[in-house]
Amino acid sequence: MPHELDTTSPLDLTTLDEADVVSGAPATGHRALTTVGGVEVGVWEMTPGTATDVEADEVFVVLSGSATVDFSDGTSLELGPGSTVRLHAGEETRWTVRETLRKVYLT
Repeated sequence: MPHELDTTSPLDLTTLDEADVVSGAPATGHRALTTVGGVEVGVWEMTPGTATDVEADEVFVVLSGSATVDFSDGTSLELGPGSTVRLHAGEETRWTVRETLRKVYLT
């Protein structure tokens, strides 16, 4: 029997470590929703601001918001609703969120 997963309820947000913040006061939060074949499926959100990160192995789909992700190899992606992205473990990124970004992830 199918079960609807809650991707819209508010998340508990935590401000980021000062060392990771480039500008603004971004906060993030996430909630695991289920697992499928050993893969965690969850929802993640980041408020406006710019921060650096080191990625996990992940695929995600943006539900709402807008952001730019810059990669250490010089490439960048513009994100908005419907964007589908594959991240590789260890990639160094810089997230510039203009409008609170919410995504569903598989990791």
